[in-house]
Amino acid sequence: MHVDGACLCGAVSYEAVIDPDRVAICRCADCQVNSGAAFGLVASITDGQFQLLSGVLKEYQKTAASGRARQLSFCPECGTRIHARTRQDPSAFFGLRVGTIRLRAELRPNKQVWCSSALPWIADLDEIPSHQTQDT
Repeated sequence: MHVDGACLCGAVSYEAVIDPDRVAICRCADCQVNSGAAFGLVASITDGQFQLLSGVLKEYQKTAASGRARQLSFCPECGTRIHARTRQDPSAFFGLRVGTIRLRAELRPNKQVWCSSALPWIADLDEIPSHQTQDT
């Protein structure tokens, strides 16, 4: 599936080919901290088919719990995470952050990983009152 997207401020834009059948929720502690949320949501980029259309990505290297050195890429202006990859191993998982994809509503996750790190309240979201907009 061909997709395009951008960071929050629009300085970074891209196009890529992803596998819509490989969209995952990652509950690892690194994704929690890096996203500022309970999990990360990533789509697998097919065969490294990612092309930066505008901007320059800043990179941060993090050793993941798996022991792999992961290159986290983000917009240097607004800080939006764009993707993560294992630079030394092109066959390793190359994950594009779903929130940056323009067609993100079409990408339903079909897998959850690192569930041992999941926050204990995550299964109870339906019990939390919800609102269509922020009313405060």
